[in-house]
This record gives sequence, C-alpha cells and structure tokens, in this order.
Amino acid sequence: MNPANFLEIANPIRAALFSGKPVVALESAVITHGLPYPHNQQLALQMEDVIRQQKAEPATIAVLDGKIRVGLTPAEIERLAQMKQCRKISRRDFGIALARGEAGGTTVAGTLFAAHQAGIRVFATGGIGGVHRNAPFDVSADLHELSSTPLVVVCAGAKAILDLPATLEVLETLGVPVVGYQSEEFPAFFSRQSGLKVDLVCQSAAEIARVALAHWAAGIQSAILVANPPPAEYALPADRIEKVIQQAVQEAEQAGIHGSAVTPFLLEKVNQLTGGASMQANLALLLNNGRLAAEIARSISELSSPSPQV
Repeated sequence: MNPANFLEIANPIRAALFSGKPVVALESAVITHGLPYPHNQQLALQMEDVIRQQKAEPATIAVLDGKIRVGLTPAEIERLAQMKQCRKISRRDFGIALARGEAGGTTVAGTLFAAHQAGIRVFATGGIGGVHRNAPFDVSADLHELSSTPLVVVCAGAKAILDLPATLEVLETLGVPVVGYQSEEFPAFFSRQSGLKVDLVCQSAAEIARVALAHWAAGIQSAILVANPPPAEYALPADRIEKVIQQAVQEAEQAGIHGSAVTPFLLEKVNQLTGGASMQANLALLLNNGRLAAEIARSISELSSPSPQV
C-alpha cells in the first residue's frame, strides 16, 4: 500500500508547497494533550495567525478520519481541541491509529515524520522531548527523529523537567546541530538560562536558513535544532523553576508515576506550584517560536528560489 494514500494535504498547503512559498508545520499534541479546552483551541488558532502575519502558511498536523492531515480548518482544530479521548501519536503510533480509524495529536517526532512526508522544511514547537531525569534509559523518540529528518525545528530548548545536559549529549551523538538564536546559551524552556552552550549562534533567520541549506546540501539528513529563548518578560528565573521542578519530580516518584504519564503530571504540577506563571511562559514561547519559524521558512524559500534571468 502506498503511504501517500494516508497523507492528506490541505489545498492551501499544497498550493504553497507547489509554488515554493514558505510553510511552517505545527504539532497537535499540545492541543490534544497539552492544554485544556478552550485554551488549546485558542492557542492553536493564535499560532496559525502569528505565522500568517509573517507571510507564511501554517500547517497544523494531526490524524483525523483515517488520514494523516497536513493543514486543518478552524472547525477541525475545534473538533480536535474538544476530544475527550484520543491517541498521542509518535512515529510508532501512525500505523495503529490509521488502521483503527483513530484520531490523535502528533508529538514532535510524529509531526517531523508527517511534515517531511509532505515536503515541509520548517517546524515550530514549544520544547522537544529528551532524556528523563533519574532515568537515562528513558529517551524521547523526538531525539532519534531529529537525527534522521531534514527540517529546521524551532523550540525553546528541551522541556525543563528533563535532564538537559544528557539531552544535549544525545543530540551531539546523533549529529543534530543545536543553533542558538541570538543566544550562546541553550534555553531551559521556562527559563532563558541553563548554563549549557549551543553549537552555533545565529543572529538572524536568514543566517539560520543558510546553515540549514548548506547542512542538507552536504548530504546530511538530520534536523537543525534552533533554540529560541522564551520572551524575557515571561521567562522564569532558572533557580526558581529548578526548585519547583525538583519538588514536582519528587512528588511524581512518591506517587509512583512512570512512563508516558510523567511529563503531563510534571507540567501540571509545575503550573500549580508557579501559580500559573509556567503556563503563561509556555504560551508566550510557543507564539515566539512560531514567529521565528515563519521568518526562517520565508528565508529558506527566498534562498531556494531560482535567480531571475537577466
């Protein structure tokens, strides 16, 4: 069976890709599993608006009605946002969801896979998965997908609840360049500081686009991970958020929470302990990442366009 039979690209996305116009992929796990309704719907629509304001086409990706959908209508986003039960879809889950006719929100790894299948080259997310604290064997599928999928991925680093030094070590081992946008420091999602260095600092979207195109032209098929610090007015102090995370991790261990349930528990607990400040930072950094991703997509489109004949 042809994999393309399961891929349904919305007409605006198809037209933009055909004409070489900039497109930015967006995940949907943040809609289905990250935020409650109606905040999830509002965020998804705001992400799309931010990207359109930068003259790029947003492509929210999800699994609906037995298809991998690349580009959703506002009604489909609302439908996804209101679902009580659906699958969280990484690379391993596509076959299961498609065969069973299930719906689901795509993770970073799942969105990377689908976006590449569609021919999209830039993806905006909040934070990538990584190596879990106190469980070095628990490594997110996001990291392996980044190692084999040639997209620019704009994020605010890895989720701060993770082991950030170990996550960067795995990214290095897998050959994924980490580029800091106007910052030498790898952001810690809620915080602008982690004490960890990136591989390269780029001052503009055009510079990032040139690095990405050269990386792929050399025959390397990994992603370029762009670490974009959260907006300063919403970022939380590193020492404050670290204390909160340690408390949340301790409570998760005491409650016997393991596996895929750990991340949502920790994020909700951190939000409670910060009085909602972490949620505000999360929303702000997502929009900030969407804006930068659109600028990068536009630069890649311009650099990839044939030069006009004189």
